[in-house]
Parts: sequence; structure tokens; C-alpha cells
Amino acid sequence: MQIQGNIIDIKNRRTYTGIITVEGKKIKSIEAIDLESDVYILPGFVDAHVHIESSMLIPSEFARMAVVHGSVATVSDPHEIANVLGVEGVNYMIENGDKVPFKFNFGAPSCVPATTFETAGAVVDANDIEDLLNNPKIKYLAEMMNYPGVLFKDEEVWKKLEIAKKIGKPIDGHAPGLRGEQAKQYIDAGISTDHECFTYEEAKEKLAYGMKILIREGSAAKNFEALIDLLPENAEKMMFCSDDKHPDDLIVGHINQLAARAIAKGCDLYDVLLAACINPVEHYNLDVGLLKEGDWADFILTDDLKNFKIKATYINGTLVAENGKSNIERIEGAKVINNFKTDKKAVQDFFISPSTDTLRAIQAINGEIITKDVESKVNIENGNAVSDVAQDILKMTVVNRYDNIQPAVAFINGFGLKNGAIASCVGHDSHNIIAVGTDDAALCRAVNLIIENKGGISAVNETTEKVLGLPVAGIMTNADGYEVAAAYSKIDEMVKEEMGCTLTAPFMTLSFMALLVIPSLKLSDKGLFDGNDFKFVETFI
Repeated sequence: MQIQGNIIDIKNRRTYTGIITVEGKKIKSIEAIDLESDVYILPGFVDAHVHIESSMLIPSEFARMAVVHGSVATVSDPHEIANVLGVEGVNYMIENGDKVPFKFNFGAPSCVPATTFETAGAVVDANDIEDLLNNPKIKYLAEMMNYPGVLFKDEEVWKKLEIAKKIGKPIDGHAPGLRGEQAKQYIDAGISTDHECFTYEEAKEKLAYGMKILIREGSAAKNFEALIDLLPENAEKMMFCSDDKHPDDLIVGHINQLAARAIAKGCDLYDVLLAACINPVEHYNLDVGLLKEGDWADFILTDDLKNFKIKATYINGTLVAENGKSNIERIEGAKVINNFKTDKKAVQDFFISPSTDTLRAIQAINGEIITKDVESKVNIENGNAVSDVAQDILKMTVVNRYDNIQPAVAFINGFGLKNGAIASCVGHDSHNIIAVGTDDAALCRAVNLIIENKGGISAVNETTEKVLGLPVAGIMTNADGYEVAAAYSKIDEMVKEEMGCTLTAPFMTLSFMALLVIPSLKLSDKGLFDGNDFKFVETFI
């Protein structure tokens, strides 16, 4: 097979016309010749950090959608399914991903459970980490979210770090807001990347300490605008990632969107493509071609270097997508595994008696996974603290999915719901059920829809109930990705247009309201948690 066009040589910062000859799965030769062409050939895009599970799709379905946008590989942290099913879940992701021509590069989840302050479905200890990292399909130690454990020399945390260093695989970071000497100590422990920087100053400081910074733009967390100005002077030390991307967003675009936005910001083409295509491959030692003779034949074709609309995507010499259509076939009847043990709840399970007349509520921020906290007067009915819709102080709950225990109840601001409730079993990191509602009855109905389906997302109001079942680990489905995206869009539309939610991505934001390792205030199945001081706090103050 021969492909001709304008060949973009990113590392040498030049573009020339030529012919690429592919033999089998690799590039046999690249010949520079004079020719007329409006097609550009460049290495494929690589998502430098993503949780495939957050797409609600199993890897094979994620791949079908991603290749349309020129993605040929991901650096994938299977942390979410590992919190549900442990090493069995990691192996599931590898096995399913191997069924399609896409280059998933999975890591060994370093923090399962993420903290001791919540109930997860499994534990991945240092022995498991060593076994995983000795597997050639596992490319790195995934994000070390327990940065207090790093700083205070937690024995189990440091065992995992030392194993990765001994085996010679990179260590991913996760240290939002960590600055100064503590940031330096964290990086000096061998941690090489961070995708959690939410200010320019924080990322610049970590770059100066030798860390590589990932610019993240997902369905909920969006740090592109804050960090993109660092790219021109730090192109060799930066990458692009999505972290978490819902299926409706994946239909629209992937890493190509970040490349397009960077170009629109005036960034140099070669700098942008270095971050989007080259740096992840080199940093994680991926088996992904970089458009050189002898490389794997992984490349993309486009006639648009501004918007990066992709004409064709090749992986190992196979045409996997062309003109907006995926050529990757569905894996019909893909295996389903799960870990879901709780029973349906009663409305009174969500009652909470106030001890004072003032409450502390989580404040959700649109486009961020960090939160703030706000105080509000308690709204009381028959001795039960209830939602105050007028003040946007809504009752929320986290329900343990692994055992029949009393739900944790607190309050949240920022969702803007005027009626009904929403719930999800995608609740980072332990994936217990998390829900927000305007009244206890609706809250209970939304939660029970998740329990009936053993995972999923739901929305209910006085007239309508919608649920998208997620039978794989309670957080993914083996259904057709495009159909899932359409079903998700309908629920999302209902939540915004019929129920009044003001958030851009309600379910993605909801999923992070139980993520204790991200400041400042979150809710686990064990109670309200202060992520700055790493301790439980009272709802009523």
C-alpha cells in the first residue's frame, strides 16, 4: 500500500511532499518527491490520560468512536473498574481492548481503594501492582492520587513507587493544587506527570521542578484555557488528555479538538502536534508509530490543519476510519462482569435530622471537579432536613453498592434542579451510587432505578423516568456506542430542559462529587469529607 501527500515531520519541524509505502503492519519506506496534494499525513493522536470507563463504553466500543477523530492510541488508567473488581477488572479491559485494532495502553492502578474514607469493591495492593507491571501490556503505574501518602512516606504507597522504578515504568501523578516544597517532594519521589493542574502558576512551577504537564479537557474538568499559554515554551514537556469523556462528547471529537483549539490560540503547528502525537509515545514507551521508516503504520490523513477533520485513520497499516465512518466492527455479545450487592431503598432512608439550624453544603462548579463549600439555613419539614430548591441547596446521597448499609446524606449547591432527581453509579472513585434531588421521594426513585439495573444513570421527575443501564461493572455497557450516546443525550436533555439543571455536563459533574482526593468538600458513603484536611466533617454546623 502506498499513501502520498504532504508529510508532516514533527520532530524536524518540516513538511514535505512524498510517498509512504506500507508493507504489512509497518512503514517500509518514506520517499520525498515533488507532487501536488492537499492531503496532510501525520502521526495519529494519542490521549495521554483517559479513563475509558467514563465514556460508559467498553474499550472496543470506545475505539470504534475514537478512530473517527484520528486517535490511534490512549494511555488508559483502568482505575475505575479496578475499584469495582480489582485485578479482574483490569484484565477485562485488556482482553476486550485486544479484540479491536486500537492501541490501548493500560496502567496499573496505584490507588485502589483511592482512600480509606470510602467503601470500594476491591483492593489492589503492592503485590498486585508488581504482577501487573511485569505484564508487558501494562505500560506505567497509573496516577498516584494519594499524595499525602507520598509526602508522609506511607509504606504501601512507597512499595508501589519503588516497584515501578525497579521495573523501569513511568509513574503518573495526581496532585491538584500541590505547590512549593511539597510539590517538589512529590515529584522527587519519581512521579513524572500531572493532569490535575488548574492554574497557570501551579503548572509552571511543576514544569520547573521537572514534571511533565498534561492539558486536560474532558466532559467535566476543563483546564485548557488556564494552561495552553505554557505550550510555546514547554512543548517538549506537555501533552493533551481528556481524562473523562462522555459518549455524546466522544461523537463530536477527541484529541483533535484540543489540537484545533491550540491552533486557534496561535500556537505553532509543530508544538501542538508534539503534544498531541509524539510526547505520549516517547514518555510512556508506547508501541505506536511516529511516521518513520520501520515504525508501525499508525498515521492519519487530513486536508484541514486548523480544525483537524480527519479523512482517514490507519493503525498498523489497516484503514480503521474514513470520512467520519468507523471501520472497526462491533464485538457482539461482549462479556459482562459486575459487583453489585445492595437492595432497593425506602424514602425514609434519606431522612436526616438536623442538629443545628445551619448546614455546610458542597458547591459544585461548572467545568471543574474541584468544589467549594457554602453555608445555608436548614429547610426542615417534620424534623427532616430537606432540599431548598429556591436557594439551590439540594439533598444529595451516596449509597453503598457493595453492602446494605444506611445511605450517607448531605447537601449540594450548583446543580440548579427545579424538580426531580438524578442518580449515577459512575461515582469516582469507588462507584457507589450518587444522587441529587429536589425531594426525598424523587431521590429514592432515581437511586432505585440504578439498583434495579445494577448500575447506570437515571433521571426522574413527576411525569418521566429515564435510565441508561450500565451492566459492565455498573459503569459501562457493551451496547453500541452510538446508540448509547443517543440515549445519554436524551437523559442529559431531560435534566437540563425539563428539570432545570444549569450545568454543562450534569452527570459528569455528579460523578466527581464523591471524589474525595479532589478538594475541597465531597461526600462518600461514610460521610461528608474535607479534601483539604483529609478528614470527615459535620453537615450541620
